[in-house]
Amino acid sequence: MNRTRLIMIGALALALGAFVSLFVFKNLQAKNGQNSVAGVDVVVANTVADVERAARPDSLLLVAETYLLVNDDLMARLAAVPGDRLLIEPVSTTRKVLAPEIRIGRASTMGGQPNCDLPDATRAGEVQFGVSNTYEAAGDYRLSKCYDGAVVRYQAGGRTVTVVGSADFMMNSGLLKQGNAALAMNLAGTRPRLIWYAPQHAEGEKTGGSDIFDLIPDNVHWIVWQLGIAVLLAALWRGRRLGPLVAEKLPVVVRASETVEGRGRLYRSHRARDRAADALRTAALQRMLPRLGLAVNAAPAAVIAAVSARCNKSPEALHYCLFGPPPWSDEDLVNLSHELDDIERQVTGS
Repeated sequence: MNRTRLIMIGALALALGAFVSLFVFKNLQAKNGQNSVAGVDVVVANTVADVERAARPDSLLLVAETYLLVNDDLMARLAAVPGDRLLIEPVSTTRKVLAPEIRIGRASTMGGQPNCDLPDATRAGEVQFGVSNTYEAAGDYRLSKCYDGAVVRYQAGGRTVTVVGSADFMMNSGLLKQGNAALAMNLAGTRPRLIWYAPQHAEGEKTGGSDIFDLIPDNVHWIVWQLGIAVLLAALWRGRRLGPLVAEKLPVVVRASETVEGRGRLYRSHRARDRAADALRTAALQRMLPRLGLAVNAAPAAVIAAVSARCNKSPEALHYCLFGPPPWSDEDLVNLSHELDDIERQVTGS
C-alpha cells in the first residue's frame, strides 16, 4: 500500500513539474514577442524598429491597420526591410510606398471561389471577405489575381508582394466563415518567419501632404460623380413641370344610373350576354365576399359553402347563379340578375 502511494505521489509531482515548465516557457515566449505556429516563427512587432530588428531575407512582413502609418520616413524604412510583404487592406498612401506596382480596381467583390492558380488560394477554396477592394497592375507587371482581384501577388525587387483588399477574413468574426481561416494561414505561412506588424497607435509625427482624403478609397470618387449626375438628371426631369396640377370641374355631370343604362344598351346591341352576366356576377361577389369573410381569390367551393349557410337556395342553384355558364337569351340574363339580387339581399340581411 505504501509503495503504491509513493508511486502515485511521484507521478503527480512529475505532471505538476511539466505543467509549471510549460507555463514558464509560454510566458517567456510572450514576453519576447515570439511564437511558433505550424513551423513558422511568429514575431509580433510593435514599432518599425522592431520590424527592422526581426527582418531577414527569408521573413514575411505582414502589415495591417495601415491607416495608422502616417509618417513618410517610417514607411520608407518599412519599404527598405528585406523579405516578402503581405499587406492587409492597405490605404492609398501605404499601398503607393509598399506596393507601388498595383492600383485599386474599379470593381469590388464579396469573395467566392478563387478562380486562379495560386496554391494558397486554391487550397483554401471559397471565402467570404465582406465588401473588398480589388486590384490591378499599374504597369507591365504580371499579377496572380484571385477572388476577382481581392487577392493579388506579384514579384518585384527580388521579393514577393501579396495584397489583400479586406481584413474581415482575418478577424474573429470572419475566421469561421467558409475557407477564411485556411486562406489566412496559407498567406501568413509562406516563409519560415512571420513578422506581424499591426500598429495600435500612430508612430512618429505626420509628414507630407497627406490628409483625411487619403483614407478614402479611389472608387468613392466614381460613386460621388455618379450620384452628382443622378441628382442633375432628377433636377432636369422635375424642372420640366411648369407647376402643380390644377383641378378642373367637369363640364357635364352624368348620373350613375345613366352610365349603367348606357353600358347595358351597348351590351344588348352587341348581344354580349356573356360579358353582361360576368359583370353582374363579379359585382355581386365583390360586394358579398367581405361580408362572408373571404378573400377576393377564394375558391368557388368555399364561396358556395359560405353563401349557402346564409341563403335558402341549394348549392347547385348557387353555383349556377354565381359561376355558371352565360345565359342563352335576354330573358335568362334578366332572371339571372334577379337571382343575384335575391342572393345578395339574403346574405346582407343574414
